[in-house]
Amino acid sequence: MPKLLGIASHQQSRGAIAQHSIASLNIENGLGDFRGRKNPMTSVTLLSLKSWRTACSEASDLFPLEISWIERRANLLVDDIEFSEQVIGRQLRIGQAVLQITCETDPCARMENLAKGLKAALIPNWRGGARCEVIRSGKIEVGDSVEWL
Repeated sequence: MPKLLGIASHQQSRGAIAQHSIASLNIENGLGDFRGRKNPMTSVTLLSLKSWRTACSEASDLFPLEISWIERRANLLVDDIEFSEQVIGRQLRIGQAVLQITCETDPCARMENLAKGLKAALIPNWRGGARCEVIRSGKIEVGDSVEWL
């Protein structure tokens, strides 16, 4: 069963990223990180570890590229799940919270600063992740199962 591998937030745009082992997701603003008045429809971002590794590998044709997932600036890292247009509207339970996939997370130009070609490698197949709306608030913890409802 897929698991929650990481939780991260940042309190300001381009600010330091804090990793958490436990957090609370809420309907009003997701993790409550830097955009205090976030659009509730896109308040939490999910990243697939498999997709992240694929993109990093594709961007590094000369040497193995190991970039920490937190550099993607996503909120939640999950394993064994990949995202696509077909999952829009589907719901995931993570810990006590329920999220609904609303759209793709587009990779930003900052990815090119991490590695040449990384932004382009994140574009296909929603490798840059998915944005979600919190449908049910609740506590989440690294290691929680991630389940499609």
